[in-house]
Order: sequence, then C-alpha cells, then structure tokens
Amino acid sequence: MGDALQAAASSNPELAASGREIGIAQGLREQAGLLRNPTLSWEQEGTDSRNRTTTLGISQPLELGGKRGARVELAERGQDVAALSLEARRNQLRGEVIAVFYTALRAQERERLAQQSVELAQRGLVAAEGRVRAGKAPPLEANRAQVQLAEVRLEQNRARRERADANQALAALMGLALPDFTGVRNDSARPLPALPSPDELLRRLGDSAEMRLAQVRIDEGEAAVRLAKAQRIPDLDVSLGSQEAVEQGNRDRIAVIGFSLPLPLFDRNQGNILAQSRRADQARDLRNAAELRLRQETQQALQQWSTAQGEVNAFRQTILPSAQTAVESATRGFEMGKFGFLEVLDAQRTLITARDQYLRALAQVSDAWGRIERVYGDVGAAL
Repeated sequence: MGDALQAAASSNPELAASGREIGIAQGLREQAGLLRNPTLSWEQEGTDSRNRTTTLGISQPLELGGKRGARVELAERGQDVAALSLEARRNQLRGEVIAVFYTALRAQERERLAQQSVELAQRGLVAAEGRVRAGKAPPLEANRAQVQLAEVRLEQNRARRERADANQALAALMGLALPDFTGVRNDSARPLPALPSPDELLRRLGDSAEMRLAQVRIDEGEAAVRLAKAQRIPDLDVSLGSQEAVEQGNRDRIAVIGFSLPLPLFDRNQGNILAQSRRADQARDLRNAAELRLRQETQQALQQWSTAQGEVNAFRQTILPSAQTAVESATRGFEMGKFGFLEVLDAQRTLITARDQYLRALAQVSDAWGRIERVYGDVGAAL
C-alpha cells in the first residue's frame, strides 16, 4: 500500500492540477504588490508651426488608504487557502487510495475463497457421482452437486471481475491508464493502525486540513472586507509636465503641475463592503458547519470501525473455522454414506455466506479507516 500511496501522491493528475493553485496564488501575490504604472501624455494645440501650444507630461496615480497593503494581505490569504486546499485534497486522495486498495485486496481474497469453494464443490461432485455409480445414492444428488459447482464457478467469475475493476480503479488513482500490476499485497509493516481514541481524535480536529482551511477562508474574507473599506478612499493622481507655447515664432516654456482626486459623493464602495462583510459571515457559518460535520463523521467512522472490527475478529476466531470444519465433516460423512448431499450442500452454502459476511465486515473496517484519514491524514503516523 505504501507504493500505491506514493504513486498516487506523485502521479495523480487531479492532485497535480490542485497543486497548480500554489503557483496561481503566488502570481496573484506578486501582482498585488506592484505599483501602478505612470502615464505619459503629449498634447498639441494648433497645427501651424509658428502658432501652436505643445504639452508633454507624466502622471502617477498614488494609492491612498492602504489599498496596496490590503491587496497584498488578501493575496497572501489566498496563498494560504491554496496551500491548505492542496493538503486537504492530498488527504482526500489518501483516503480514496486506502479504500480502493483494500477493495482490491478483498477482491483477491474473494477470488481465493471462491477457488476454495470450487474445489470443495468439485470434491462433493466426485463423491456424489461415485455414490451414484455405486448405487448408494440417487442421480438427483449428482445433479445437485453439479448445480452447486456451477454456482460457485459463477461466483469465482464475479470475483475475478471485481478484482479487475478494483485494480483498474486503483491504477486510475495512481495516474495510470491501465494497471501495470496483476495484484496488490498488504505490507505487513503497515497494518491497520490501532483504534484511535475518539477524544484524542476530536482534540486534533482543529489541526485537520479542512478545519484550518475553513479558518483561513474566514481570514481571507476579513482581508477582503479591509480591502473594500480601503477602496472607499479615492486615489490621488499627480501630474508633472512642460508646456511650450509658440506665437509668431516666439517660444515660451512653462512648467505644468497638477493633481486630480475623485470626490466620493455617491460611490463610497458601500455595496462591495456590504457584500464582502456578508461573505466573511458566510465563511464563519461554513466553518461551524464543517466542524459539526467532521465531528459527526469522526464519531460515526470510529463506531463503524469498532463494530466491524469486532465482527472481523468473531469471523476469524469462531465463525469461519467452525463453518470450514462443518463442510469438511459433512463431506467426509457423505463420502462414508453417513449424510446425504443436502447436508453437504447446506454446510457449503453456510461457509460461502460466512465468507461473504466476513469480507463485508473487512470492507466496513477499511472504509472507516479511509474516512478518518480523509480528515486527519496519516492516522498511523500521528497517533
């Protein structure tokens, strides 16, 4: 699984696209800190070379009210949002890889168990046909054994398709068009981590990428409000130039100095201030909603983990060994003429059902783990 996680982190195209937001935010930050360009102007009154007035000037807009600083601050909060969005997407991808990896692992296990079921059914068919040939059983028992063998072979084919589909899904997360592997292997050095304490996880909720992202979005909204308020103050435009007047061939040159300042009589950016203030309030509400959702999701995932892990242990320690023993005993008893094939068939179906339920319980455990890692990242390394 470590290889799958590493490949997804380095080659997943969606994660790579999310990473581009870092460069985009960096460019916006650089642009936000730039000064406004000056304007060069040239003007001539009259076309007669002996009677004309020519003005050459340069003007520079000066931002007042701290607009540039507020704009830079907003761009920096945008950089924080981009970085945390990437971290949250990385955690989400990690959870997806874990879920799909264990889906592929379960598909392999299902295929292996299906092969065992085929072997058991073949053994039962051989025994049934032998008893029919010996006249110790009616032909109906051989027919039942053939039907059972056909059913478990269908299950084996379904398991193979599930395995192929799971491998394809895992390859897609790893950035591969087609799987370059035939199977997956659980790394014994990275088993499922121990069940975390709910209190311990919930204490770390504020440090999760999603919660930090929600908080930074609040900071971004507040920075946008400060920028909107700074934009209430008009900018000063200062100009400096030289004017040359030619009259009857006589030249007269004078300096020209001026400034312009919009009068904020009607538009004081009040609409944008209101909009940005409401957007900041919305970010606070979304932060509260995210905290509530993540708390609920954490508690549900831990409860699911605990319940499913108990089921897995019960299947491993009691149910599956007992069901396997029952099949072996029924098959031997049938071969010795002590049982009918219905007893063998019932034991085989009980074992198949138990195996299916066992795989479902495993799916619940790995699904819960993936849900937690989507929120908290690498649980095994952090706890």
